[in-house]
Amino acid sequence: MAGMSLYSVNAVLILSNDGDRIFTKYYSPPHGTGVPGSASSPYADQKAQKSFEKGLLEKTVKQTGDIILYDNQVVLYKSESDVMMYVVGGAAENEVLLYNVILALRDSLHLLFKQSVDRRTIIENYDLVSLAIDEIVDDGIILETDPTIVVQRCSKAPTQDVNLSRIDLSEQGVNNLAQLGKSKLADWLRQGL
Repeated sequence: MAGMSLYSVNAVLILSNDGDRIFTKYYSPPHGTGVPGSASSPYADQKAQKSFEKGLLEKTVKQTGDIILYDNQVVLYKSESDVMMYVVGGAAENEVLLYNVILALRDSLHLLFKQSVDRRTIIENYDLVSLAIDEIVDDGIILETDPTIVVQRCSKAPTQDVNLSRIDLSEQGVNNLAQLGKSKLADWLRQGL
């Protein structure tokens, strides 16, 4: 139990099959979590990240599996059309939990786009992809793995509680509102006594 941490995900990557970055997000805990090697990301600079991504893509592009151990990291991946999606965690991380994250990502994108998930669609809807990933993983902490909830949070515009166009802000409207408030208060006081 001493080595457990909320910071489960080290990176979420979406790469094209020809090696181009489409979406990459690397996470590192803000402070040491007690897990060896977790105080800072091993891929702190862009050169190390691109080297890691290139080797990872070479290792997985022709594979049909879902999980590998690469560079002392547990990597779960899914191939969709012309892109590869990756979730990277520490070597001691729970593979089932990380697998749920990659499935949530894949299924959320399918529900959001209602069509094939490919490079062009992801680039055209980059804002939705970024929102979906942020709903699933926040700063390396897994928040949600249910794709329907992720899609609801990403695709629904915030609703207003009050329709502002119907409010009369003239002097007469404010007086009417004050009279309504007085009458309601009088009613509540009569009922309470």
